[in-house]
Amino acid sequence: MSSQPEPGTSADDPLRIAADTMHAVRERCVWSQQITHRDLVPYLIEESHEVIDAVETGTRDDLREELGDLLWQVLFHSAIAAQDPDDPFDIDDVALTLTEKMVRRHPHVFAGEVAETPEQVLVHWNAAKAAEKRTRRSVLDGVPRGMPALALAQKVAGRAAGAGVTVEPAPAPASEAELGDALLALVATARAEGWDAERALRERLRVLEDDVRAAEAAS
Repeated sequence: MSSQPEPGTSADDPLRIAADTMHAVRERCVWSQQITHRDLVPYLIEESHEVIDAVETGTRDDLREELGDLLWQVLFHSAIAAQDPDDPFDIDDVALTLTEKMVRRHPHVFAGEVAETPEQVLVHWNAAKAAEKRTRRSVLDGVPRGMPALALAQKVAGRAAGAGVTVEPAPAPASEAELGDALLALVATARAEGWDAERALRERLRVLEDDVRAAEAAS
């Protein structure tokens, strides 16, 4: 049997060809057959960072290739999910869920609402998101805990501000380049003192999260 997707109506649909290729790999590759969602996590993280590298320093060819590798991860997870005995879903379900979400979050595009500035767009986006997540009990719910500490800090600080808990900023750098210098200097200080910069920031974030939850409980 050929390892290529069968010819048919998907011949003019590159995404369907990619999904069919992933299906064939999952069915016929003994390594791929054993892979679980959890097994794929390190690859997903690696591919995501390779996309970032391509955006920041790569060529257009690099970016096209790395986006394809990241798409493969989505297709792989979807192929695994399709075989779940209790709650299966496939790439079509993933795409449909995404489409429904994006339509809800863009009422100024699909539902006659008006948004003439990016700030107005954000109002619609946040309102739709709040309606979707109305069962959440804290602004911190849904924040991915596996994010790198610096990205997590930016996310948590934003959520904290929404709950009325602010973090005093350091003296403002004049540019992102100066901010990078300041962050690197802090990491150099941590290294010189034998401290773990990542751990220090995560521990400080736990204090901030406790402050946020206390403020929510008091409101």
